[in-house]
Amino acid sequence: MPLNTVLYRRLRGPLRTFFSASLIFLFARPAALGADYDISYLWHPDPASVAAYRTRVAKILGPEVAGKLRVVRGADNYGLIYRRRGGLDSARTVARAHSRILSSRGLQPAAWVPARNWAARRTPPAQETPTDEPRAEPAPSGLEADIEAHIKDLRRRGLIGPAERTAWAVYDLSSDKKLVSINEDLPLSAASLIKPFIALAYFHEAAAGRAPYDSRVRARMERMIRDSDNAEANWFFRRLGGPAAVQRLLKRNYGALLRGISIVEYIPPGGRTYRNKASAHDYSRFLHAMWNGQLPRSSEIKRLMNLPKRDRLYTSVPGVPEGVEVYDKTGTTSRLCGDMGILVAKEADGEALPYIIVGVIESGRSSRDFYRWMRTRGDVIRQVSEMVYREIAGPLRSREPGPFNAGAASGGGSAAVVNRAKVTDGSI
Repeated sequence: MPLNTVLYRRLRGPLRTFFSASLIFLFARPAALGADYDISYLWHPDPASVAAYRTRVAKILGPEVAGKLRVVRGADNYGLIYRRRGGLDSARTVARAHSRILSSRGLQPAAWVPARNWAARRTPPAQETPTDEPRAEPAPSGLEADIEAHIKDLRRRGLIGPAERTAWAVYDLSSDKKLVSINEDLPLSAASLIKPFIALAYFHEAAAGRAPYDSRVRARMERMIRDSDNAEANWFFRRLGGPAAVQRLLKRNYGALLRGISIVEYIPPGGRTYRNKASAHDYSRFLHAMWNGQLPRSSEIKRLMNLPKRDRLYTSVPGVPEGVEVYDKTGTTSRLCGDMGILVAKEADGEALPYIIVGVIESGRSSRDFYRWMRTRGDVIRQVSEMVYREIAGPLRSREPGPFNAGAASGGGSAAVVNRAKVTDGSI
């Protein structure tokens, strides 16, 4: 079958038009390098669209391929090329393999094309080298400034104490942009926010064949994440050799993701765990890697974090509509209130809009009224979650004006109830 027919059949919709034009350019004269072949992923008249597509492909295919991905100029459009300069048989093999991977993630299939002296895009993309974490781009001023102003107003009104510290992170996974970074690298008490990291350590060992993951262990893992069961967390600690061993395992194998973690203690009786620490950036990088399948058993970690349970990002947040997917883990002690997670909003046409949101509030001393502390600080996180949803998904999709817009200090509304249970002075 002629090469142009293969390429044409592999593309769908309007991309066929763009690619057809590119074929005229590609084969108008012989390839300069004869028997060498490259891999093509996309041709489009808008260079920004190709650059954005490059970021997605690079993240999926990994750094080895990413280093040779180039946005190039055609006669009247732009293309994304993997400059591998290999033979035809190997090019076909690579194109098939990449097509399977990309198609499973909703992207276009790859195609082999004769290599040539590709003309580089005049203005290269700002981010040429992908990383295994959210990129540290300068945050737009709007949402971050709004959150900072809201927190300052709550402090002025006495609803957040002067000695309390807060940290916030928001990352738009659809556009691959960081939107908010407030005290993101500040190590704070982790409480039960540490439990997904314990799960990561265990799945690392399971993937290496050093730990079982049968139905009984799976039930324990569900209780640790869904029910925030401290006894189960300590069971996993013991199975892995203790907190210090978990710390070493994570720093050795995932140090680039979990740069600020400090795991030094089992969860004490009553859940009063204050010494384990992590930063909002650690949570954000972890969630980013989980979402992009870069962790051992990423799909299982996602399933666990998606189990119905209490949260502060969706439940009782009137500005976040019912049906939004939630992947999260909360953490609460008498000194800390937090939630880290991914929410998946939906466009009117059904397109998914996933984003990371992390909110942590820490007090320097234990609250005398734990239940009030948990409720009021949890409501602050809910208010910020509503602000983030409105920024990313748009106000027309929310159910009603949020509590912070109405001047109230607490949440409410008709959000779906997810596995509510009595809260104790423990690590939630």
